[in-house]
Amino acid sequence: MGVTKQYFKDQFRVDKLTLNHEETSDFYVSCWQTDQSPLYLLCVRLTVFLGCASVFIASMVLSSQSFSLKFWPIYMTHWGVFMIMATSGLALIVSIVACIQGSIDLDFGLPWYVRLYWAFLVITVPLAYYITIFYYSFLTALIEDFAVDPALDFFVHAFNSIAMFILLITSKNPVHILQFVYPFVFAVIYMVFSIIYYYSGGTNPYGEEWIYPMLDWSNPGPTTGVVFACAALMLIVHSLVVLMALFRDYLVSTCITSKRNSINIVQY
Repeated sequence: MGVTKQYFKDQFRVDKLTLNHEETSDFYVSCWQTDQSPLYLLCVRLTVFLGCASVFIASMVLSSQSFSLKFWPIYMTHWGVFMIMATSGLALIVSIVACIQGSIDLDFGLPWYVRLYWAFLVITVPLAYYITIFYYSFLTALIEDFAVDPALDFFVHAFNSIAMFILLITSKNPVHILQFVYPFVFAVIYMVFSIIYYYSGGTNPYGEEWIYPMLDWSNPGPTTGVVFACAALMLIVHSLVVLMALFRDYLVSTCITSKRNSINIVQY
């Protein structure tokens, strides 16, 4: 009980919002390895980035066959597609720098590109899960309107969560409770965009006034309720991501300790 109390006391310190961390290797060394080589995680991140970049390109190309690309940026799903590509790309950059330099120096704090990657990660992981939950819970009944291609539909609404899950469970970087602010602000920015888009006369590719049917600002009352529900869902998803990171750390600690004990027994 004391450990739990100390954890929450530590998590609700204001400095948990500042993206400061005492160990740079947590951002380029896999939690599942016992040495400090950044090469293993580099290979994982390269694979994830290539997959995410492919989804981004495919989404642009296939969407252009169904509607004008000027409508592509209006959907949160596509914001998510861009974010997973950017996040995996930043993760790859961190690993490349670590491989070239041998390590990343902490003399002046975390380098800006590591902070940027961390910020993107704490936004994109819950965002990816949020998009998956939102789509398959509320929009699958409208799949004929929203699915440009069945295969692409899977990759932009489900693969995003898989890719971010891989980045999360293969790294050591922490996810703090107070960092819910980052995905929350991102979601607020999208909501503000949707309001501005509506009042500036924007439509979806089919000429309707809404981007998503439940985000119809011509009916502000119900839509406001949806916004609050979505905000609550984002907070819940972020909390689940925090728990996933904690469970990852627990599994790693257990597995590595067990492995070391086995080695010691064999050597003995």
